[in-house]
Parts: sequence; structure tokens; C-alpha cells
Amino acid sequence: MFSIPDSQGITILYGEYSVPLIVLSVFIACFASYAALFMNQRIQDNGFFPKSFWLILSSVAMGLGIWSMHFIGMSAFMLPLPMDNDLFLTILSMLPAIIASYIAFNFANKSTHQSLLSYSIVGMIMGLGIASMHYLGMAAMKMEAMYYYKPTLFVLSIIIAIVVSMIAMFVFATLQKHMNNHLIKIITAILLGIAISSMHYTGMASVVFFIEGPFLTTDHMHDFQMDLSVIVIVALGLLFIIVGLTRILERFVDYRLNYYDALTLFPNQRQFEKDTNDLKTTGSLAILQIQDLEKWINQYGYVFGDKVIKAVGEVIENNSKSQSFKLYRIEGNRFAVYAFNDQRFEKLKGFMESITDNLKNPIQIEDYPIVVDIVCAISTSKDKENVLELLANNLAVLHYPSSNYIENVIEFDPKIHTYNMDRQIVEDLEKAMVNNELFLVYQPKVQSHSRKISGLEALVRWKHPQNGMIPPGVFIPIVEAAGNKVFDLTDWIIEHVCIQISQWLEEGIEFEQVSINIPGSYITSTRLYEVINTNLDKYNVDSSYIELEITETSVVYDIKHAITAINRFREIGLSVALDDFGTGLSSLSYLKRMPISTIKIDKSFVDGISNSEKDSAVLKSIITLSDSLNLKIVIEGVETEEQYNFIYSMEEAPLIQGYYFSRPLTSDEFINWAKERK
Repeated sequence: MFSIPDSQGITILYGEYSVPLIVLSVFIACFASYAALFMNQRIQDNGFFPKSFWLILSSVAMGLGIWSMHFIGMSAFMLPLPMDNDLFLTILSMLPAIIASYIAFNFANKSTHQSLLSYSIVGMIMGLGIASMHYLGMAAMKMEAMYYYKPTLFVLSIIIAIVVSMIAMFVFATLQKHMNNHLIKIITAILLGIAISSMHYTGMASVVFFIEGPFLTTDHMHDFQMDLSVIVIVALGLLFIIVGLTRILERFVDYRLNYYDALTLFPNQRQFEKDTNDLKTTGSLAILQIQDLEKWINQYGYVFGDKVIKAVGEVIENNSKSQSFKLYRIEGNRFAVYAFNDQRFEKLKGFMESITDNLKNPIQIEDYPIVVDIVCAISTSKDKENVLELLANNLAVLHYPSSNYIENVIEFDPKIHTYNMDRQIVEDLEKAMVNNELFLVYQPKVQSHSRKISGLEALVRWKHPQNGMIPPGVFIPIVEAAGNKVFDLTDWIIEHVCIQISQWLEEGIEFEQVSINIPGSYITSTRLYEVINTNLDKYNVDSSYIELEITETSVVYDIKHAITAINRFREIGLSVALDDFGTGLSSLSYLKRMPISTIKIDKSFVDGISNSEKDSAVLKSIITLSDSLNLKIVIEGVETEEQYNFIYSMEEAPLIQGYYFSRPLTSDEFINWAKERK
């Protein structure tokens, strides 16, 4: 193996290299490394496929890339004789590279602060994996010639593979959080590609080919295994195609899971809110509610209840096939039907009446023919009214005492329903705060470059015992219009945020800061100042953990007192953020005078950046201005990868808040989400 046989009749064979194939082999090594890093990056994100799936896929890509580079490199070397490969050893040579890649990626993804010894061990495993693959591939060659290795170059090739692998693993593990940076990813891929290529060509330089006896020279040089190289390239291409399709599939599945109801396959409440927030036209909305669903669940179980919901959904869907209405399942017992033009109100009303008539007939669920009691509320807008107001109007109808339901389809009447709903919500709020019907969710703010969690926004939710989840867009405006009731709600939020912060601190949960929305004129109230101080002392919470979020319109009409109040809060260590920046008056003179610490840019500035240079320019200008004033920048409503990539490209590295990283989470969900990101 390391010496030439002692024979007089030996002829040394000399080969030639094809430069284009050498370049191709190095490119494949680097490209496969980049693809593996790209797939491995998916481990850091929460998706439909488990992290182990992407770990295995990235390891296979890396191993196949190493293996492919080897055989393309072998094809680059030409000898004046034919050769073949042992199929078993050729396939077997793939395994060391894949296994070594798996160990290396697994180490890099789990490590944050590893010792030099750890990197040395993993680098050695990776290097030996590359070397094992190479020399197994050499052993797979079948030809008339024999070969031996020059010991010095043989050892040097292994040392090169180990050393460069150590460096690559150190760079990869250290910069793991920055792998979304394409430049860093490219540099790391090139480094890994160099490790693979350097080892291969040093190993090839250590090989001496010879035959016993004389060899008749020929002008024709046989390449080693061109057919195998074509197969290798095709296999590598298929892998990348599979990865691309898997990525598309994952994004599709994530979208379906997040925005569609699994039971009925209708768009869900999240999609409803997204669609209605984007609507700029008039329209009509109907909400169909299944009455007494709990009766069926209590009698026959949850599976039976699901079948009732699904059966009602099928009736709606079957009758809507000739219509241009959009269907949603927005809650457990509620469906929404939206018509995108107010002139279609009568058609929508007729459609809902046909649905309710159909549902008066018994539905066969398992062995039971049942009649499902339903009620439908319907309303329309004549002046581009916000659709969330249509939802509030319909809920006002549904909240009206059931004894007044004479018909199954009830049209919203502001003289009857608005007052009733407003009064009911205000009356129920006090009980909701006492009976734990209210709860908080927290939406993370993530640093765009490092992806580090840099804060949370506390948001209130209401699960009403009779009416289910009442959207905050419905009950908060009603509470705000009820005078000091919104102050009571804010005090409840402040206390429960302080309780949560205290618990997280005891449990060692990292969160940096929690933001609380402060409504209207409450920012200038001495009551707010006292409530905050009382709760900070009561729950032993440092003021640096709290940030107050105020809106432009809440302070601009009393700017003098607002500045005084904000200064008081800043003096005791609270941060103050100006929320929804750009949607109010946005006076630069106010921005300069107010002692705020953070600017929150409204999602309306983000929605169009993917396809509008004007929107992109406006957003950049706001960020540049805020950064020049030494303000922390938070961008709301980031939902797509295109939006994230645009923000990531900015030097200012603003914080991101939106569904791209996470929806609002309960405390337990946030803890699990944060752990999965480590």
C-alpha cells in the first residue's frame, strides 16, 4: 500500500488532469456545502417538518456533495488505460461522508459555547469521514494498473482534511446565528469546499499508478469514470430539486396549518383578520352561529360535535359553489361569509336564508338524525366601513337576547343591537377580570440580524363563557368608549404583566422587556404612574423590564402634558415606545421633543415593500431618521420572507414583530418557542 513491489519490470503510469473538470469538482464541493448549510438553517426555524428531517437532509446533501466531488475529481484525472468501479464499494464510500456530516451538523446545532477540544474532535471526525470516503472510493477502482501511496502525502491529505474541517466547524458553529447572512454562508461553504477539494487532490498526488512489465504508449487517454460522473451530477441535481420541492411543500403546509381550519378546510379566523385588514372596498358580512353545540358535545362527545360542525360546513360549501362569496370558520361554532361588494347584500341575504332553510331539515350524524339550531347575523357597509366594524355589528346581533330571534337571518339594526352589545360587553368586563376570562398573550420582537429575542408585547384576549373568543378589535373600542373602564382594563394588564415577569425571572426565562399598550389620555394620568409604581414594588420587578407603548394620536393633542408624563416614566427607568408611527400626524417636531426610546413602524409601511419602490424608499427613510435619533426601531406586521429579507438588508438592524417569526403566544407557548430556537 505504501511501497512499490520489488520488481524490475515495473512501468510507472502518468496521467493528465482536465482543468474544466477540476473546476467543476471544486464548484460542486462548494455548491453542495452551501446547499447543506441552507438546509441546516431550516433547523433553526419552526416548521412542519421536524428538525431531525432537515438535519438528515443537510447531512445527506453534504455527504453526497463530498462523494460527488470525489468522483468528478477522479474523472478529471485521465490515464492511458480503461477502468471500472466496484459497485458495492462505490456506494459504501458514501456512508462515511454522510455519517461524518451528520455528526458535525448535529454538534454545530447544539453547541453555543464549546471548547477548542470539542471543535478539534468534531473536525477530526469530519476530516476522517472525508478521508475515509476518498480512500474507499479509490479502493473501488478496478483496472489493470496497480497503485501505491506516498506515505508523506497520504498522511498530509488526512491532516489537511482534519485541520480545514476544524476551521470550518469553528466558523460554522460560531456564526450559526448569522447563517441567514448569504455572504457568511458563502464563505463557510467555500471553506468546506476547500477542505474537501484540498484533501482529494492531495490524496490523488500521493497515488502512484504502475503496471508490471512494459506498457505500450498510446495517444488516447481514458478518463476514469465519465459515466459515473454524469450519474453523480444527476443525483446531486435531483437532491437539490427534492430540497426545493420540500421547502415549497413546507411553506404550503405551514400556511395551511396557520390560516386554514383543519376540520372544515375553510380559511380560519387568522386568515379572516388578514383578509379584512387588507380590504379597501365596501362589502357585506354574514356570521352563521350553531346554537347549543355544547348540548351535542355533552351528550355524544367531542368527535360527534366535530361531525356536526363539519356537516354544517358542507351544507354552506355545497350551496356556495355557484356564488362568489368567501367562506371562513372563525370560531368553534361560527362561520363567516363575506361578499366583496355592498350591492351583493341582497344576494348574500338570500343565500344565508337558503342555508338556514336547508339546516331546518334533519342531518344524519352517525346513527342520529339531528336538527341543528342555527342563527345568522348579517350587516353591510355603504361607505367603505372597516370590515372589523361589520364583525362587531354581527356580534352585536348574536349577543342580543335569544328570545328576540324570530327569524333565522337577522339584519343588523344600530338602534337595537349596538347599544345592547356595548352595554353587555362593558357590564361583563368586570366579571371577566375577576373570573379569569381575560388572559394575556405575548408576541415576540426579534432582532433582524442575530434573530435574538429582544422583547415581547403583551396583548389581552377575552374568552367569554357564552360568546367564545371575542376579538380584541371588537371589545377594546367598546371599552375605550366607556370612559374609565379602559383604565381598569389597563391596570389589570399592568398587574398581570408584572406577575408574569416575576415568574419568568424566578424560572430563569430570557425575555429582556415586555411592552404594554397605554390607551389615549391615560398616559398623562397620575393614576397610571401610581399603578405602575405600586405593581413594580409589589412584585419586585425592575422598571427596566417594562416598556409603555403609546400612539401618536393619544399624545399629539396634549403634547405638553404628554412630554411631562413621559419624562416621569423615563426617570424611573421605564422605556416608552411610540406605536403605529406614520399613521397619525407624524410631526417631526413632536418626534424630536418627546423623550421616547422606541419607534414602532406600522405594518402598512411593510405591506408593499416587496413590489413597490416607493414604499421601500419611505420605509428606509423612516428607519434612517429613527436611527439618527438613537431610537430603537421595531417594525410591525412582518409576515413574509420577502419582507424579512428586505429588512435584513438594512444596516440599522431593526427589530421585527410579526407572524414571520411568531404569532402572539401564551406564556407556556412562548417558553417552548424560545427553547426550540436555542
